[in-house]
Amino acid sequence: MNQRAKDLMVKGVGELGITLSSAQFAALDLFAEELKKWNRKINLTAIFDDEGIAVKHFVDSLSLLKVVTGGRMLDIGSGGGFPCIPAKIAIPGLEVISVDAVVKKISFQKQAARLLKFAGFDARHVRAETLTDEYAQSFDWVVSRAFSELPLFVSMALPVLKETGTIVAMKGRNGAEEASAAENELAKMGARIEKVIEFPLPCSDEHRSLVLIRKG
Repeated sequence: MNQRAKDLMVKGVGELGITLSSAQFAALDLFAEELKKWNRKINLTAIFDDEGIAVKHFVDSLSLLKVVTGGRMLDIGSGGGFPCIPAKIAIPGLEVISVDAVVKKISFQKQAARLLKFAGFDARHVRAETLTDEYAQSFDWVVSRAFSELPLFVSMALPVLKETGTIVAMKGRNGAEEASAAENELAKMGARIEKVIEFPLPCSDEHRSLVLIRKG
């Protein structure tokens, strides 16, 4: 990434209250270069300028660390590896299963994981609905970034979530409204909204929400 993008990333991560080492920032830069290289051949993301990657992919993904601290995480509909790969870089001990229905995106994630020498990271070309038998009540965290409507996402997440686990839906400015509108439907599934964390996305004029959902 160019120097301006690197500076924005450092500033944005700092504003989130996250501390990363120089090696972790270097890993994010390496990931960005690989993303741009692949994106020239296949459509991984509509955001491919350095500053956009730094803020709208990396800082945005790392906002997940407001709640995720470690353990075992499933990322549903992870696309080019967001939020799971930046989160894995920031929390090396985080065990990650990443799933997406588009095989080319999973191929890219596998290459990125090799490049970054990840341990405890598995990218899989499957539909999330098929994971229940193998991963029933297995995950501390089930996350998605702008993947789907809340009820659909939660219906996929609940069977693989530990009793003590948390579902995290990464949403935009209207996350609280979407959460409120879905409350009754989620209750019928046996889920409840624990809280909605709203915040400005650093180094941008955009806003984000983390919708936290638990069983019960």
